[in-house]
Amino acid sequence: MALLVQKYGGTSVGSPDRIKNVAKRIARARAEGHDVVVVVSAMSGETNRLVALAHEIQEFPDPREMDVVLATGEQVTIGLLAMALMDIGIPAKSYTGWQVLVQTDNSHTKARIEYIDDSKMRDDLAAGKVVIVAGFQGVDAEGNITTLGRGGSDTSAVALAAALKADECQIYTDVDGVYTTDPRVVPEARRMNTVSFEEMLELASLGSKVLQIRSVEFAGKYKVRLRVLSSLTDGGEGTLITYEEDPNMEKAIVSGIAFDKNQARINVRGVPDKPGIAYQILGAVADANIDVDMIIQNAGEEGTTDFSFTVSRGDYRHTIDLLQSVQESIGAADIHGDDTVCKVSIVGIGMRSHIDVASTMFRTLAEENINIQLISTSEIKISVLIDEKYLELATRVLHKAFGLDRQQ
Repeated sequence: MALLVQKYGGTSVGSPDRIKNVAKRIARARAEGHDVVVVVSAMSGETNRLVALAHEIQEFPDPREMDVVLATGEQVTIGLLAMALMDIGIPAKSYTGWQVLVQTDNSHTKARIEYIDDSKMRDDLAAGKVVIVAGFQGVDAEGNITTLGRGGSDTSAVALAAALKADECQIYTDVDGVYTTDPRVVPEARRMNTVSFEEMLELASLGSKVLQIRSVEFAGKYKVRLRVLSSLTDGGEGTLITYEEDPNMEKAIVSGIAFDKNQARINVRGVPDKPGIAYQILGAVADANIDVDMIIQNAGEEGTTDFSFTVSRGDYRHTIDLLQSVQESIGAADIHGDDTVCKVSIVGIGMRSHIDVASTMFRTLAEENINIQLISTSEIKISVLIDEKYLELATRVLHKAFGLDRQQ
């Protein structure tokens, strides 16, 4: 017997038939003697529909009211899944984030979990019920509904698993594990049996859509056993994300390739080359709750310098408008950007002990005449910003260059 936290994404609960299939899968786990807590997302497409509705009303929707709107998607799913379980004789009870009490800070649309009250869930499990919790949402100290950002249901599931000290957190998606890259772009991509938390953290942060980055952070911090499985097929062990490093992992120089289309480049030209200029630029952006990714500052020349960084495309127009409003105060000669760029990254803990990884990456891209606009590195990853039209080509040639198409 084990305590399992199972999370089902939007595709897995995208129709009444799929919700019924999820109920049958939960029933099988119960028949094996396991206690089950389930976290669900909104039905596929529902969050996008709600976002579009909000933007029809308000160009820049009020963050608090946006959370009120978005949280309704998961509320529908938990009720439907509870009904589906009851219909096949499985006692179940659903909770929204504020009913079970997933307490967060007050950063609307990007809230972070601070505390989870597990008492109601434990009482229901002791009574033989399946507990169903709405992912992606919580409540702040003043009782305001909050949401955790896109993909936040993964974070909800891992946080609940940590609070309950679950034996395993199983993330069910429309793929059967973590692949070396997106198989829709590279058909030769392979499913990995295991991947380290460190590698998964980089892959998630760099654009891999399998898991949200904060869910991986939570799992690593609280040593939650995390597994990615398919909700559309039966059987298979999926991919285990583990904090216990396997010696065999060192044999692979590069474990995977991630890419992110949701990128926009901001260029701030001709700012004074003086201490504090980076803070003046990025401080204004941070105050607007806009996340910055890759950053580069050119060497100063004749008292001025150029500053470039990337943001998500959804924040692109807002960032340009914001910087243009402070252009005079920061002394910039010009502010412009480009939202037709993408980021491609290679990741692997084996990179630590190999010095020629960067040169192989750059040579491979050069041979395809792909220009690199920005570069960012860490101990186990290298990211480049390139023109969006080269995304698939770059991913394919890098996947082959590092031997990821060969079975290991």
